[in-house]
Amino acid sequence: MTENAPQQTTDLPGAWDPAAEEAPMYDRWVAAGYFTADASSGKPPFSIVLPPPNVTGSLHMGHALNHTLMDAMSRRRRMQGYEVLWLPGMDHAGIATQNVVERQLAGEGLSRHDLGREKFVERVWEWKAEYGGKILGQMKRLGDGVDWSRERFTMDENLSKAVQTVFKNFYDEGLIYRAERIINWCPRCQTALSDIEVDHNDDDGELVSIRYGDGDGAIVVATTRAETMLGDTAVAVHPDDERYAHLVGTEVELPLTGRRIPIVADKHVDPEFGTGAVKVTPAHDPNDFEIGRRHDLPMLTIMNERAEITAPGPFEGLDRFEARPAVVAALREAGRIVAEKRPYVHAVGHCSRCDTVVEPRLSLQWWVKVEELARLAGDAVRDGRTKIHPPELGKRYFDWVDNMHDWTISRQLWWGHRIPVYYGPDGEVVCVGPDEQPPSGEGWTQDPDVLDTWFSSGLWPMSTLGWPSSSADLAKFYPTSVLSTGYDILFFWVVRMMMFGVHQMDGKQPFDHVYLHGLIRDAQGKKMSKSRGNVIDPLEWMDAYGADATRFTLARGANPGADMALADEWAAGSRNFCTKLWNATKFAMMNGASVASALPPAADLTEADRWILGRLGALVSEVDGLFEDFQFAKVAGALYQFTWNELCDWYLELAKVQLYQGDSSRVAATRSVLGHVLDTVLRLLHPFIPFITEKLWTALTGGESLVVAAWPVPFEGYADPVADARIADVQKLVTEIRRFRADQGLKPGQKVAARLAGYAGGHEEAIRSLVRLTPASDDFAASASLEVALADGVVTLELDLSGTVDVAAERKRLQKDLAAAEKELSQTEAKLGNEAFIAKAPEQVVAKIKTRKETAAADIDRITARLATLPAS
Repeated sequence: MTENAPQQTTDLPGAWDPAAEEAPMYDRWVAAGYFTADASSGKPPFSIVLPPPNVTGSLHMGHALNHTLMDAMSRRRRMQGYEVLWLPGMDHAGIATQNVVERQLAGEGLSRHDLGREKFVERVWEWKAEYGGKILGQMKRLGDGVDWSRERFTMDENLSKAVQTVFKNFYDEGLIYRAERIINWCPRCQTALSDIEVDHNDDDGELVSIRYGDGDGAIVVATTRAETMLGDTAVAVHPDDERYAHLVGTEVELPLTGRRIPIVADKHVDPEFGTGAVKVTPAHDPNDFEIGRRHDLPMLTIMNERAEITAPGPFEGLDRFEARPAVVAALREAGRIVAEKRPYVHAVGHCSRCDTVVEPRLSLQWWVKVEELARLAGDAVRDGRTKIHPPELGKRYFDWVDNMHDWTISRQLWWGHRIPVYYGPDGEVVCVGPDEQPPSGEGWTQDPDVLDTWFSSGLWPMSTLGWPSSSADLAKFYPTSVLSTGYDILFFWVVRMMMFGVHQMDGKQPFDHVYLHGLIRDAQGKKMSKSRGNVIDPLEWMDAYGADATRFTLARGANPGADMALADEWAAGSRNFCTKLWNATKFAMMNGASVASALPPAADLTEADRWILGRLGALVSEVDGLFEDFQFAKVAGALYQFTWNELCDWYLELAKVQLYQGDSSRVAATRSVLGHVLDTVLRLLHPFIPFITEKLWTALTGGESLVVAAWPVPFEGYADPVADARIADVQKLVTEIRRFRADQGLKPGQKVAARLAGYAGGHEEAIRSLVRLTPASDDFAASASLEVALADGVVTLELDLSGTVDVAAERKRLQKDLAAAEKELSQTEAKLGNEAFIAKAPEQVVAKIKTRKETAAADIDRITARLATLPAS
């Protein structure tokens, strides 16, 4: 080291300590008001409303992914000079919250009915105040830059007013009605369920074929739910099915009941499935319900709310799962069973809250007529008011909005927004708006049901900004800029917000862009679940690796619309990246890196300086383009590659030569370039890894905070194709020499005498430093050589390895490496030759194994060649 290598000190500690730094730093940001939006600002608006997590929820990897991406978008826009509002809040989560509190009551030997409705709702509010919203604290750990002054809850006064307003508006327009329809019913929760509250699993069941009638008039049907035959009111066949044409219009006796039911022809029936004849139970199956309506069939409800049989006879009072084998046994005894198949795997709906098998059930409920609303939601995307990213998921959106069925919105719960409809003693029905007095007097009662939580969360982009009242927030931030959410709730939530927003806001869409990310899976591409034991807890990752490493891992996998595989080693890799960034900045500061002055003109810089600045300018432009296209994984990948490879692995090593061996003007210029590059890189990385970049940037620049620092703008003044080509030659030559040294058994830090012939690129001093080559002496005798073709010609490297390699030890090491490479090749070939594995494994997993195979094969060739060059002893 020469006199030009300064021994500076820095305020940075030896290593980054996330546990000590992150929480106090976040509190400083909030206290400074950095995340608080100003609706009166003249800046252009950028707004995101947080998809409201359930009040009962805790942070899972899906949340962590989505929050990371929303935070990255918000931080970048804030740095670009936008007035940013990222609005947080929670959903009251009707069924989930009521279940939690009911379990708590059960532990006290009570039920909600013991308390009564009013006292029970008070108890839920008490629970919410004491235990609810745990996830909000976890969001702070992740670094969410949300405006806490605007935190909302779906049961807040104004949000409740919005719900009642929309219900009243829809009711008056005829878009809300009450009718008997088939709904998803949970016998345990005692309520109707929305489709998103039903999980469909492949369950083991039975398929029983039953003969209805006798002789020429007999017909065989197959069912997985034999107990529902007690409610059959017809048998249906396809009108073009010649096998049954002679039976259409006749009647057949329903076994065990003595009732006669018609045989009808309906195009819904698939003649290729089973026998081509199906039993029709209109009150207990959605498809059968539609057949029943088309043919004016009776609709017999044969189960109560607890899924107990109510049909008179020997099965009355039995639970449905007790009744099923009892009915089959009775049919078998009567000689009616034609065939039985067990196990028979088929999709069965389960309540997502309690896992009870859902029962399709005819029920009187409140519905939204969706045809016109869905058309409005579809038009908003078709005409470009709202753009979906990635565009290919637009088809899925239209598949939903163009084929929607009316939506049941009533829930048989006590916790939620109560339906604002009152019934009078003489059959009157009155819907009450938020500013209207409900009818009173003897005999008037309010509808006991509450609204589906998707009804209130569907108003989220409007209600959180003050609608139905006029407000500065609504004027400034609606339509919101981006909705970021998982593709799995495209229909359940996104479509509902589009329907409500476009209809109620005079055609204004609730958001300009919809970004849809994928789901989180384990390293093998399997869905995460507690039963599989493959769930990764983001809180545990933050404890082990820090919030920045957790966020960066998620960002690096966030390809639009694609599922993401995760493993602990990837988070460890992101932690290593943060460590690399820390050490690079610390080195630069210790060597006088500065952002105090402007960069020198290009003519006063070395080729290495111009190369890194040219690459940096290209990086800024690339990152901007990718951010605008919601390509978060590619943004993170470009930043990783530049920081780790180009900046740390190459420029810092070249800069060391300039700092330690250059003249004073070159040293000053290098310090300036180093400072400028790190300043820019830290700004670019801040949206993804806000904590460590804040610590490094404020130490490097003395600035107030990266949160409010300016976003880098593209620049081209330092682009130099000649410098790029020269540095590319340096990289190629150094890489080849390092590989050659390793093949010769030299340790990475071991110096060796060498002659470099044919190189005229002007960087020989740096090359020798990077690959530990000392000048050749007068008595130099080459014992190994390497030729490398560069842009300007072939360079020859000659090494004197005499006395530098222990031949026996080297042969032993190489043989061990060869055995490992051969084992790796064998294992990867076996996996790739397994057709079952290839058919099921995610594409990225297969690609990774193919890469491993290619690497192993190349290693075998290289090691074998090296062994052949070793002396015999």
